[in-house]
Amino acid sequence: MSLEFLVASGIGMVTATGIYLILRGRTWPVVLGLSLLGYAVNLFIFAMGRLWQDAAPILSATGRVADPLPQALVLTAIVIGFATTGFVIELALRSRHESGSDHVDGHEPGHGPGKARDEAP
Repeated sequence: MSLEFLVASGIGMVTATGIYLILRGRTWPVVLGLSLLGYAVNLFIFAMGRLWQDAAPILSATGRVADPLPQALVLTAIVIGFATTGFVIELALRSRHESGSDHVDGHEPGHGPGKARDEAP
């Protein structure tokens, strides 16, 4: 089994888990799913820079050198991902405060949009 296969399988599992969580009905799993998809994209970008072995991370006079561009892109994406996650969490908290529910469409299953939360169906 090669290292590339393991990395690709790991990226696939993180992506599948992120998509599964995004399709859930509550806001917190959606936030976690978006974060996992961001991590999967970061791993994909990092893997696209090739998996180097015995390569210097800094330019030297001789020998192979790893490509620093994917590392710089992933570092930038991590910072942007933290900011975006904070913003999405704030939106989820505000939605919970406004609607009284943490369901993604604003009302609990079994209760229509026009029904109050305390009424029996």
